[in-house]
Amino acid sequence: MKKIIYIIALLVLGSFFNSCVKDLDTKPIDPDEITSDIVFETPESYTQFLAKIYGGYAFGGNEGDGKGDIAGIDGSFSPYLRQYWYHQELSTDEAVISWEDQTIKDFHYQQWGSSDVFVAAMYARVIYQVTLVNEFLRQSEEGMLNDRGINDEWKAKIAQYRLEARFLRALSYWHGLDLFGGTILVTESDPIGKPDFYPTRVTKQDMFTYIESELLDIEQSMVDPRQWEMSGEYGRADKGAAWTLLMKLYLNAEVYINDDKYTDCITYANKIIESSYALAPTWEQLFWANNDQVGATMQEIIFPIRFDGTHEQTNGGTTFIVNAAVGGNMDKNDYGIPGDNGGWGGTRVTPEYVEKFDTINDKRAVFFTDGQNLSIDDINVFADGYAYPKFVNYSIINGEKVNGSDGNFVDTDFPMFRLADVYLMYAEAILRGGAGGNEGNAIGYVNELRTRAGVPTISSIDLDFILDERARELGWECHRRTDLIRFGRFSQSTYVWQWKGNVKQGQSTDPKYDVYPIPDKEVNSNPNIEQNPGY
Repeated sequence: MKKIIYIIALLVLGSFFNSCVKDLDTKPIDPDEITSDIVFETPESYTQFLAKIYGGYAFGGNEGDGKGDIAGIDGSFSPYLRQYWYHQELSTDEAVISWEDQTIKDFHYQQWGSSDVFVAAMYARVIYQVTLVNEFLRQSEEGMLNDRGINDEWKAKIAQYRLEARFLRALSYWHGLDLFGGTILVTESDPIGKPDFYPTRVTKQDMFTYIESELLDIEQSMVDPRQWEMSGEYGRADKGAAWTLLMKLYLNAEVYINDDKYTDCITYANKIIESSYALAPTWEQLFWANNDQVGATMQEIIFPIRFDGTHEQTNGGTTFIVNAAVGGNMDKNDYGIPGDNGGWGGTRVTPEYVEKFDTINDKRAVFFTDGQNLSIDDINVFADGYAYPKFVNYSIINGEKVNGSDGNFVDTDFPMFRLADVYLMYAEAILRGGAGGNEGNAIGYVNELRTRAGVPTISSIDLDFILDERARELGWECHRRTDLIRFGRFSQSTYVWQWKGNVKQGQSTDPKYDVYPIPDKEVNSNPNIEQNPGY
């Protein structure tokens, strides 16, 4: 999966923002010349197609960011992880950005609207991923495989591919539920292509139930935790990935469906903790360029989004995260990005985030302060706000610093799910009343993280502590918005930070911002979609 093989120019989503979801499917460019039988002419094509689905989380098009996947959106602008990071981080106390790109500052101000181009790009990415999976599942049904003469050996491989594809669809649908309060729900069984078919946006409960049922149906048949890694195919989804996604779903169930699922969250935490995962020896190495190669690090990362600066070049993903964080007095050579494109000078953190750390002892407090002001007087100025170069494009090998393979594009994989997050979710679920766990064990898991970080252990925990510890441990890993909403501290006045509400001192915002709007073009083109309240 590291060297992703693309199906170039064979599949397109169609004019997504013209026809929107009325004709929601991948289609041959010319139905008279390119058919599914040609696309899936060989068994290896199924591997290529699955690789495209995995690559959809990292890249904007069929040539890195070139030949963009989605009509009307530049591939370099719209990679899935870059958009997801904007939505999950820029809207919180963990990140501000100095750029003037269209409406990007509206994330931190919490004043976006239903015509926002970034919101539209994220929604499109979710639906595009689902569309790819649906097509893969249609084309890999047993009857299709028999008609194409696929042998039993390949049928067994493709059966595993189907499980992974269904996990990836569930992941995107969870993002849709969490960000938008749910999207349309389309599967491989829907009558795509009929002129009168308009996909339906289901209730939060129905979307929750669908995601849960999919994960429960596939989890036992997926390969065991870390089996792909041990067979040389690190990065593919396994049981651990499915279990972690179930934990995410259950931990946030009160937000999504007003139902307590904390016991279920603990059930799946125990499965992960009792399996073969282990914490990396140091926190820092989780964010190095070789975090896909250091065995001890790979034991903590449950599911990554993979990058390679030489073979898979994109301005999204960790290339964006690393480069946007470097500017001002920072020497880009110190972060493994010495190329002409290195160091974009955009993202920093708020003082409220910095104040959560013991900045003297905590190894996770990797703030750059030389020439940087703690307070953000002017959000447009990179020097206002501490820099936070957590992700880097170098590794420490035998005591020597070794840059990534390219001076502009980053090798570092993004840890979508990792064991430290599982530990903290376990502790939170216990504090919220879930059964099947032990608070003493939870304290022990938290102390493992704190010991690794170089800060004192604790003898008791409460929810406020867990929220802050999640910020310290998991900053910039796309958890913060979801966490703040679960704790009731995202919108309104319970918790404010600089420039929330577009004033320096921060102010209360409308609770409608707890979910993003459905893009206007989506609502206007599909009578089965209603806009979220307040937009």
